Amino acid sequence: VSSFAGLHGAASAQTDVLHVATDATFPPMEYMDNGKRTGFDVELVEAVAAAMGKKVEWVDIDFKGLIPGLISKRFDMAVSAIYITDERKKVVDFTEPYFAGGLVTMVKAGSAMKAPIDLNGKKVSVQVGTKSVAFVKQAFPQVQLVEVEKNQEMFNLVDIGRADALVTGKPAAFQYMRTRPGLQVLEPQLTTEEYGMALRKDTPELTRAVNAALAKLKADGSHARLVAKWFPAGK
Repeated sequence: VSSFAGLHGAASAQTDVLHVATDATFPPMEYMDNGKRTGFDVELVEAVAAAMGKKVEWVDIDFKGLIPGLISKRFDMAVSAIYITDERKKVVDFTEPYFAGGLVTMVKAGSAMKAPIDLNGKKVSVQVGTKSVAFVKQAFPQVQLVEVEKNQEMFNLVDIGRADALVTGKPAAFQYMRTRPGLQVLEPQLTTEEYGMALRKDTPELTRAVNAALAKLKADGSHARLVAKWFPAGK
């Protein structure tokens, strides 16, 4: 009897933990700062978990492994600036959108490229596993794609002239411009899309609970305070 009680205790304690995967290489959404995980997504997830009476255990994983890892039950949720797309909705569920982003083009300041239409025939850097890859292939078929593992590598390639441009999410682009000179964003924005927290299709009650926590944070002003903190320029 005592061993059964012990097992039961361990199982119920486990439900107080939310295992959340992220690729913490994408400031200002999620990144490492002096060995500590931080960013808009990170603080929002912590606030969501607190509203649910849970603690967060983070799982660090490459972006391309987030959806497969979620499906194979390695964690409960994936939050890593993941766009809600019809393709992804076939295999996972998403919460209500929590932030609007979109794809933008970045080039070296003073570049002869003035608009995204100038991408054709150029070398364009994209992060493997992200929406940018398929989008650029479809919208700019003459582009020579340079796929890299990490977001930071894209900026570096354009910086040193190994790529003519890069395509990435708007928050990362504006964060880069705030912290380092040398690159600029081309108008118009390529897409306008929304970020969602990804959960498995077999845990609908968890998705409902996360949505309820998000709604609470939006209603009490917590969400707006985080947006103002992490996107001071309104970008």
